[in-house]
Amino acid sequence: MGTLKTEPARTRLDLLAPPVAEAIAQWPADAPVDVNEVLVAPIDADLADTAAFCAAYEVGLDVSANCVVVAGKRDGVVRYAACIILATTRADVNGVARRALDVRKASFAAMADAVELTGMEYGGITPIGLPAQWPILVDARVVATPHVIVGSGVRHSKIALPGPALGALPGAQVVEGLAKPA
Repeated sequence: MGTLKTEPARTRLDLLAPPVAEAIAQWPADAPVDVNEVLVAPIDADLADTAAFCAAYEVGLDVSANCVVVAGKRDGVVRYAACIILATTRADVNGVARRALDVRKASFAAMADAVELTGMEYGGITPIGLPAQWPILVDARVVATPHVIVGSGVRHSKIALPGPALGALPGAQVVEGLAKPA
């Protein structure tokens, strides 16, 4: 985890966006990953973007996960999903993600919509604490990674947790081929 100074997220809810803090506080006791394995570390908010973060904190791109919000319309209704991919890859938005949303065309959600609907900061959106009706599509590579670093809902911290935990989140689906090499 590079030079990050991590602590259990449940003891530092102040480092999380409100919906993320709520999800951590309500973490099920019978979850496949114990809440104490979900860690958080403060970072410089100006270094929150993936490349800058990885360089500054000596974290490999291969253990840094990105959460991107995608959207598409069907029958006049906008459908959203979160795609969790490693930083060494890019989401197959108009292939795999589009089919998962069951829409004709998918694209990255508008920044203002993503921020408003998630209650999180752009550049810090995380799959923990997303709206319950959204599917969380997790690339199989993420789940196969022993530990990953992902956003915390705010730009001034990051979450570290076992990759398999992301595939076990409520509403999560592990998807082969969700991402392609960058």
